[in-house]
Amino acid sequence: MAVEAPKTTPITVSELAKYNGSNPSLPIYVAIKGDVFDVSKNSNSYGRGSGYNVFTGKDSSKALGKSSLDPDECIADYSELTEKELEVLNQWHAFFSQRYNIVGKVVPDN
Repeated sequence: MAVEAPKTTPITVSELAKYNGSNPSLPIYVAIKGDVFDVSKNSNSYGRGSGYNVFTGKDSSKALGKSSLDPDECIADYSELTEKELEVLNQWHAFFSQRYNIVGKVVPDN
């Protein structure tokens, strides 16, 4: 299945939280560097109870850059990453971009 052109639909932080794999009727989203990816087709990895579910329903850029599964590091602010960790984060973004559709952009709650 080919990846579609990225969408820029605004998705608030609280809206994004609903797409964490806990509701089977909703898609599963992972955000990286503000881009929201639909990872539903890989629910074995990202669905409820799976290893990478920690990344879902939020922007987990810092944790991905650090190759961490620590829920406390699953935050959008990646300003403290080292140069090497930034490279890892960019590699994850590229990996997701080749496999999953970007369905929107994370925006702050109003």
